[in-house]
Formats: sequence, structure tokens, C-alpha cells
Amino acid sequence: MKLSHSVTYAIHAVLRLVNSGNIAPVNCGKLAADGKMPERFLLQVLRDLAKAGILHSTRGGRGGFLIRRPIEMITLLDVIEAVDGPITAALPLKADFPDDTGERLSSILENVTANTRQQLHEVRVCDLAKPLATPGTLIPFRPRSQGTDG
Repeated sequence: MKLSHSVTYAIHAVLRLVNSGNIAPVNCGKLAADGKMPERFLLQVLRDLAKAGILHSTRGGRGGFLIRRPIEMITLLDVIEAVDGPITAALPLKADFPDDTGERLSSILENVTANTRQQLHEVRVCDLAKPLATPGTLIPFRPRSQGTDG
């Protein structure tokens, strides 16, 4: 399995936010600079994560992004699918296999995909974060009444 650049940036940004302590919003520019990621590209990734309910964004000079959910409730599958969409099994439409080979291959791919999704679902963000950011160590996120764009 190969992760896209978008997913790699998403994982990197989420882990940086987790390790920041989730006390104050971190702006995209800081996340990009600290992680050596392209800012304009990262901004779209962060917006996708916010849309999926993984991050919360606030506007303004002190705006930025915070982790929205407890880190023990955010899985690697959540992050991947927030950015790249659902992981699915599919054969190209033009794949013309003899007899029922296409159906058997599709069934195999569906099983592999289901197993992959399950394994990614079992990895939580807190499993990837530094030991400092174990479950229960973060200050809970409390939404503010400000806007929702970072």
C-alpha cells in the first residue's frame, strides 16, 4: 500500500498538532514550516481534515487548527479517508478477464481491502504520537464561536 503525499502531510500535521498539546490553534504556515511541507497544499489537506471532524479551524490572527476529537478516537483510517476518500477495491472497467476470473479477482481484492481497512482502523493517532501525547494527556478541545476556516 502506498500513501499519497496528501495523506502523508495529513498524518504529519495531525501528529504535530497532537504533540503541540492542543492548547492553542496552530496556523497552517507554522505547521508547514515546521514539517517542511508546502503551505498551499497543506491548507487543503487541513481543510479536508476539518471537514471530516478530525480538526477544528478558527479564523483570524490567532486562528489555526486544533484536534477536535480525543486522540484515542482518531484512527489512521479516519485520516487517510478524510483526505483521499474511501479505500475501495476496484478493477479498471476495461479489464476483460476470461470466464469468471474477473469476479474471483474482485472478490479477492474486496477481502484484501476489508482487511486493510480493519488494520488501519485499529491504529489510533495516539499510537503514532510521541509518548508524551498518550490518551488523556491533552486538554480537551472546546469549540469557540468563531468561524470555521483556518
